[in-house]
Amino acid sequence: MKMLLIPFALLFLQVVCGHAADSIYGTSLKDIDGKPTSLKAYEGKVLLIVNVASKCGYTPQYAGLEALQEDYKDKGFTVLGFPCNQFGGQEPGTNEEIKQFCSSKYQVTFPLFDKTEVNGPNRHPLYVLLAGAGSPFPGDIKWNFNKFLIGRDGKILKRFDSKVKPDSAELTQAVEKALDSK
Repeated sequence: MKMLLIPFALLFLQVVCGHAADSIYGTSLKDIDGKPTSLKAYEGKVLLIVNVASKCGYTPQYAGLEALQEDYKDKGFTVLGFPCNQFGGQEPGTNEEIKQFCSSKYQVTFPLFDKTEVNGPNRHPLYVLLAGAGSPFPGDIKWNFNKFLIGRDGKILKRFDSKVKPDSAELTQAVEKALDSK
């Protein structure tokens, strides 16, 4: 009888503990300073999650992302930046160097997180949720500055390729629509 209870208990723990990880809010992260965190503080907000890089042709999008942050932050919106060095080694710096670059060159005020792998066998669990097989928009991230729009309920609403600029009508209209949805 005891032997039967052990597998059941383990299965129960996987279901209960795994449920939190199925939500973007319960995914364990580290901020740009290396402190453990999650997205729990952003629950109920509209989010734009972006894999960023400092030495990329799309790096000037930091200015547009910061403008979006400023334009919509008081309406319950925030941009979240996840530095990634998987595309051409275009984010080679340390977290401190990335933070310094973003604040001095683009005056970034939106939250930045620890350098993150978005593809491959070491894909961060957040990106498994965003782009994995269970996502409404599955598939590998193709390059830096790929964007995921998340609704107030934590559901993935839309995915934008790198070439879609933060100030494009397509992206700003999607943000405004998500902010209008309650």
